[in-house]
Amino acid sequence: MRYLVVGLGNIGRRRQALLGERCVATIDPFSNSADHATPDECPDHRYDAAVLAVPNGTKLGLVEYFLARGKHVLVEKPLLFGDLQTAERLAALAAERGAACYTSYNHRFEPLIERMRSRLKAGAVGKLYRGRFFYGNGTVRHVAGSWREQGLGVVEDLGSHLLDLAAYLLDCRGDRFVPWSLGRHESTNFDHAVLASEDGRLVLEMSYLSWKNTFSIDLLGELGSLHVWGLPKWGAAQFVERRRVLPSGAPIETVQSAQPGVDVTWERDLAQFEAHVGRGETSFDNDYWISSTLQGVVGVAA
Repeated sequence: MRYLVVGLGNIGRRRQALLGERCVATIDPFSNSADHATPDECPDHRYDAAVLAVPNGTKLGLVEYFLARGKHVLVEKPLLFGDLQTAERLAALAAERGAACYTSYNHRFEPLIERMRSRLKAGAVGKLYRGRFFYGNGTVRHVAGSWREQGLGVVEDLGSHLLDLAAYLLDCRGDRFVPWSLGRHESTNFDHAVLASEDGRLVLEMSYLSWKNTFSIDLLGELGSLHVWGLPKWGAAQFVERRRVLPSGAPIETVQSAQPGVDVTWERDLAQFEAHVGRGETSFDNDYWISSTLQGVVGVAA
């Protein structure tokens, strides 16, 4: 499959490098190294799919542009819908033109997260009591003044990843999440936030103010607990399973480590996109749920 990469920022260049010769052209009105400034400068017959690594506010227009031409679309997260009608209209357009659209949430494909999901499906924790997700970095000074400072800031950026992971691991898509804390410290928009499910069982915390890169998922249940600490792209990362000992006592612990510095998620994510293409699917249901959750945050913030 031949690809067009739209947007040559950090993520767009990563996609370009991963695709290699499969990337036949690049689009970016602000980059001298791009092949074209706009998509209509590139003939449709040259490519089969477009990768959108662009600011959030431009994504929907580009998705419609490419779907209308029968091109498959891989969108860097998040893809935000203002209303259900827009999602349904684009889904109908994709079906009519035989095109797929997939929004990339690459952390699904972390080996340790896949291991956690496998153990959850095997019933390792039994009834889930509580879950806590944390994703933080210290990029607030890079975000301030950039396009990422628009919208909901860290809630759109890192929070969308956590919502996707909660749904992927715990099948809670459709549940309502509400903000417990929305902070503006060094940015005009949110640079630290906490969201929670309405029953308080699931807590998602995201931050641009975590001066050491931090990622963790902790799931506690009746039979034990599952934990992911760290991401391989940053260094040491572990999956820990603790099996409860009754009536009490030190749990039986199993530890699995990931190879530091090795990030396999981008290749696996691309393979997932191409599987969507083969099935003619979109990920709009997931996108709309995340969008409506974020709209709820907007309402509270207002």
